[in-house]
This record gives sequence, structure tokens and C-alpha cells, in this order.
Amino acid sequence: MFRLLFLLLLTLLCQCLPARAAVELSHQIVTILKKHCAECHAGDKKKGGFSFNTREALVEGGENGAVIAKGSPEKSRLIEVILSTDSDDQMPPKGDRLSAGEVALLKQWISEDVSWEQGFAFKKPAYEPPLKPRRPIMPVAVGGRTHPIDRILDKYLSDHHREPPAPIDDATFARRLHLDLIGLLPEPAALEKFMTDKSPDKRTKLIASLLSDDQAYAEHWLTFWNDLLRNDYGGTGFITGGRKQISKWLYDALIHNKPADQMARELISPPGDESRGFIEGIKWRGDVSAGQTTEIQFAQSVSQSFLGINMKCASCHDSFIDRWKLDEAYGLAAIFSTRPLDIARCDKPTGRIAQAAWLFPEIGQIDPKAAQPERLKQLANLLTHPDNGRFTRTLVNRLWHRLMGHGIVHPVDSMQTEPWSSDLLDHLASDFSDQKYDMKKALTLIATSQAYQSQAEILKPDTDARGYTYSGPRSKRLTAEQFIDAVWRITDSAPAKMDAPVMRGKADPEAVKAIRLSAQWIWGDSAKSGAPAAGETITLRKTLTLPAGLASASAVVTCDNEFTLYVNGRKVSKSEDWQQMEAVPLHTALTAGENTIVMIAKNAGAGPNAAGAYFEALLRLADDQMQSIVTDSSWEFHPSAPAGKEGRLGALPKKGWKPVTVVKALGVWSALIQKQAPALLAQAARGSLQPVRASLLKSDFLMRSLGRPNRDQIVSMRPDDLTTLEAIDLANGTILTNILERGAKKLSAEKWANSAAFVTWLFQSTLCRNPTDSERSALISVIGDQVTEQAVADSLWSLVMLPEFQRVR
Repeated sequence: MFRLLFLLLLTLLCQCLPARAAVELSHQIVTILKKHCAECHAGDKKKGGFSFNTREALVEGGENGAVIAKGSPEKSRLIEVILSTDSDDQMPPKGDRLSAGEVALLKQWISEDVSWEQGFAFKKPAYEPPLKPRRPIMPVAVGGRTHPIDRILDKYLSDHHREPPAPIDDATFARRLHLDLIGLLPEPAALEKFMTDKSPDKRTKLIASLLSDDQAYAEHWLTFWNDLLRNDYGGTGFITGGRKQISKWLYDALIHNKPADQMARELISPPGDESRGFIEGIKWRGDVSAGQTTEIQFAQSVSQSFLGINMKCASCHDSFIDRWKLDEAYGLAAIFSTRPLDIARCDKPTGRIAQAAWLFPEIGQIDPKAAQPERLKQLANLLTHPDNGRFTRTLVNRLWHRLMGHGIVHPVDSMQTEPWSSDLLDHLASDFSDQKYDMKKALTLIATSQAYQSQAEILKPDTDARGYTYSGPRSKRLTAEQFIDAVWRITDSAPAKMDAPVMRGKADPEAVKAIRLSAQWIWGDSAKSGAPAAGETITLRKTLTLPAGLASASAVVTCDNEFTLYVNGRKVSKSEDWQQMEAVPLHTALTAGENTIVMIAKNAGAGPNAAGAYFEALLRLADDQMQSIVTDSSWEFHPSAPAGKEGRLGALPKKGWKPVTVVKALGVWSALIQKQAPALLAQAARGSLQPVRASLLKSDFLMRSLGRPNRDQIVSMRPDDLTTLEAIDLANGTILTNILERGAKKLSAEKWANSAAFVTWLFQSTLCRNPTDSERSALISVIGDQVTEQAVADSLWSLVMLPEFQRVR
């Protein structure tokens, strides 16, 4: 009885005592963590990949797992390192250790399941861009400015207590528009015609006219896309076969104005080899870090080019600059991978395998069990999904930056950053989707606005000291390609040959009708008495001598069933689809003197069947004469095929060559040739009539000093500032000096009425305006009465050095 009474009394006493008070996050725990841990693990600091900005970061953990086990302080890594006496393990690593009371509070807090106040964070969450598209409500038009861009920007300027910038004159508009849309200066005669036109819609007509010049448009925007897709015509990886060009596919896409969503799908899920180089990246020789494997390159390239997301940091560890995690970068990489992909942190294996996953599961997800081609197809569809507003926002932001000099989100690869006008960005993106991802229509929308046709903002050293505020367009440096194209056009000194393996231009219907085909179908001895065997592979060869000064050369090729074409030992084309003729540029492969064309031809099928190879090339010589190379009885064949390696042809047999057999064309063969060959050859002939553009050439020292990147990495914004290297090269470089000297020789040979006439032409050709009286007098005084070669060279140099020439204003 006594024990029972004692227990009852003890129970009543315990009920009367106050319970241990719950730990308060804001007054107790936050104070401890800020005092001992915030220097390395709060705000933007994520040392060791760990941050405690939010409860999720503590409980779910970073790259190394959770640091707190809810309800179990004895199992929590946080308590373990706080109590550790190991100098390599203890936390904090320097300074005062936690007191016993502080440790007790942390243990109690963990025991109480890590209580957290709703909405609290050591650092407020960064801006998170919306995923889905949004159609902003249009502000009321002001002053008759009804263009949607102007309505949005007039409201913006009013809210920021700024006046709309003044409009530009016709000459400034024409120069800006030509350089922005086709990358070339307007010809003086065309400029004069535009200036004297009294039509109220002449600017809109000029925009349409320039964008309708498919070849000029494609060869200008080729620079933009080569930078963005890191495509080039030479450099790292090409010699060893570790990198593939997408030049032919890209040129065709631009000249036919392929919709941007279709371009993205064909790059990510290639329908053939021509666009595959983008996702395959660069296969570096030797050992590479985990962050440079082709799988990780894929993740970085797709996210940067089409989403404006920088995954380079997250490819090594959880990003320190935005929200992207190591597992997300590897999830994207695993979509491309054909093997189990080990996740490595800072080049050290974690022991975990990546699972293929898309970054925004709200609109769908990848099936990680699907085969790689299917995973790529799923990714391509998710990236261009109508609900993925990040894709459209990224692309229109790039176009706005190219035309207006500053991105709506800036830099343009920081699409996690809040735009200075969400309404403007969202309207451009929605319109882009409405217009079926037509880039020319997106450019038209921008160029037809009063905002684009306004005076460029005058910048001061402290203009953006407090952040960017839109006040009008900003002037832009000419790209290396624009600068060189302008100088070449003014001096009539563009090179005769190009490096890009593309068929320039589009076919002229009248030229197609004029094409006369003369090639024959050929094969080896087995075609004499019947059908060649299935799987038979032979070598076809033609040796010829060409004069110096080849201006252009292109061929059409096919083979029932497949072929690989080599010119002078280098592979230039390959196809396994005989029903689609291959158009093959040959200008970079053929040389003056002896040339050897080799075709490795293979028959297919389940049994003996008809086989034949067809080749027809048109060459334009320096004197504008045309020459053809065709398959006919003059070719030789060998019954064996040498092995090739890294794009090079193996050694050809020295003996055993015989004349080919001319094969009677099947009806389907003849129909194929008549349908496809004339248009392809006419396209090549017409395209070669235009002067070569710098975008079609490999980079040289002058281009590099003017800012052209080597394209081993994606480059979406070239530097806008003058560098010391550029200044030196423009002043003393031999490449520019030689161009100007060649131009001076031609120009001085022309019959000028007097020095004043030459000066006026020069100003109109370079600056798109007439010289002022003082400028005319100054230059005439230097030239004198005779327009000599030296005077022309000096005058050219003085004008191309002007900021007015070197910038798009």
C-alpha cells in the first residue's frame, strides 16, 4: 500500500512540473548555426557540397547525403562531426568549438524532428523562372504606337520615368538592318534607292526583302549557330575523327528556314549522320576528366544551347551558382549514354549509377529503361513540348540580344536570372510558338518595332552601376565575320574558295531546266553477265588533272545500294540510302594538278540483284569555264576494297585494276536521277556566283583577334570590348594590310571623276552616308589630285578603323 501511494504521489508531482520547453528555431538554433557554421554553409556558400539554407537541405542532404536523421541525434552526421576530435573531420574546422549547452540544444532540436518555421530560410530562394508559357496582358497603346513590343516597352519606360528613345534616320536604319539580318553593308546604289523611296511602309518592305534573300540570311546566321552549336570546319578533334561537323545539315536548315523546334529535335535525336555531331561532342584523346566525357558534354550542350542553363558547375558537384544538382546533370547525361554511367563528384566516383531523367518532370519524363535512340527522341519531344516555355524564352532572348545589344535576360546563358521585363520575354516567346518557331518571323517582329528603329543608347562608364534599365538599343561590335565581309566587299577581294563543306544557295528553276546530265551507271565485271552478288563490294576509281584556280565544284552521287566517296584519300561523303542522292561539295577536296576520286561501292539484298554507281560533278574554273566529271567507261574498278581509318582511305592495290562495266539504268534509277540531280547541281552552280563569306572559312589570326572563338566550347556572347590584340592586329597585322593593298590596287585602277568622287563613294560604302565638308576636305588633302594605290590603301584603313565603321549603331 505504501509503494502504491508513493507512485501515485510521484505521478501527480510530475504532472505539476513544467515540461521541458521545445527548442525555438529562430532564437536558439539559428543563432548557433550562424555563429559556428554559416561562414561555409549558408547563403551562397556550399563548402563540401553542403548547405543548410533550408530544412530540406539539412534533412535530405546534398551530394554526400543527409546530415541530420530526424528524431535521432545519435545517428546524425551533424552531431558526429561537432563532437569529433579528429582535426580532419571536426566541425567547425577552426575557431571556437560548440559549448555543451549548444550541443544539447542541437540534440534536442533533432530529437524534436527538426522543427522549422514555415517560409524560413537562411537565404531566400533564388528566382525560379516559370516553366510554362505565359501570355501577358498588353498595355494600352500610347501615341499611336500599337506594335506589341512598343506597347510593353512604353509602359516599362513610363514606370521607370524614362522617355522613349528618338527614332533613327533612314540611312542608320538601313545600315543597322542589313548588318543585323544578313551581315552585309548595303550597296551604295541600293541605299540611295531606299533613301529616295517615299513609301510609308518602305522599312517594312526592306525587312521582308532582306529576309527573303535566303543565301545571304543563311550565311550570316551560320556564324550565330556555329558558335551556339560549337560547329566549325577545322580544329580540335576533326583530324583524328573524334568530332563531326554538322555544317551541311545546318546550312540547309538555315537556307530553308527550318523551324527552330524541328532543328532542336533533329540535333538531339538525329534522323541521320548529318546532324549527329552536336550530341556526340568531342572525343578527346587519352584520359579525360569525368566532366569532359561525351555523355557530360551532351548534358552541358543541350542545357546551354536550348535552355540557357549552365550545367558545367553541376557536372562536377552541386552547383554553387544556381539550383542545379550533380544528379540532375548526370540524369541528363544518362539519356545519351549507352552504358551504365557512374556518377563522379569532383572526378571521384561516388559509387552511384545515374538514371536517365529530364530536368522538368512537370511536363513529362524519360523512360530510363528505353533504348538510347528512344530516350533521345523522348528528350527531343520534351524539350520542344508546347508547355516548355523555357525553350522558347531562351531562343527569343538570344535573338533579342543579337538585334538589341543586350538580353532581356543577361547574360543570355543565365536563364535562371530574372528578366528585366517578364512581359516582353513572355510575349516574344508566345509569338514565337504561335508562328511555328519561325526565326525569320521572330526577327521581323523585333525589327518592325519602334524600339528597334530607335537611337542607340549612349553609354557611360557607370550606366549599369545600379543594374540594367532599358533605355533603347545598344550598339554592337561587328563580328569578325561581319568586319571581314565588309572589307572584302568594299575591296572586291573575297577569296575564291571556301572551307565549309556545303552546297551554297538554292536552285534556280530556270537553271534546273538548263542542266544536262551525262553520267552513266557503272559497276565491275560481275554486272556483265548478270546481277552482282549480294554483299559484293568493289572499288571504283577516276584519276584526272585540273588546272589551277578552281572557283567551285560540287557533285551528286548515289549507289544502289551504298557507297563511301573519297577524294585524294580523304572521305567526303557516305550513304546507305540509294534513293536519296547525296550533294557533295568538292571545292576543298580537289586541287590543282592530279586528283584521284575513289568510290567504295557495295551491293546489298538477299541474293544477286542489280547494282550501279552514279557520280556527276560540275566544276567552275577561275576563268568561269565549266567542266564536268562523270562516271563512264573511263573509270577503273578493283574487286577488293581497302580499309579506311579516321576518314582516310587505306592504300589502294597497285595491280588488278580493270575497266568498269557501264550498266543499263533501271527505270527507278533514271527516275531518281531526273528528279533529284538537276536541282542539286543547279543549286551548286548558282550559289557559287556569290562572293565567299567569312562564315564559310576556317578561322585565321585576324578573325581570332576580332573575337571569333575556336568553338571547342559553346559561345553565345562574343566580347564587345576592344582588346589589345585586336588593336595591334588592326594597326599592323599582315592579313588586313594585304586585303587593303589588293583592294587598293583594284580601286585605283578604276576611272574616278576626281578625288572627291572617290571619297564620296568610300564614305557611302563604309559608313552608309556622305562625308561632311570637313571630312571630304581632309581626305582629299591626303589623297591629292590622283587616286593612287597608296592613297586608296591609306584611305581605306583610316575609315575601317573608325568606331563608326566597326560598330552596329
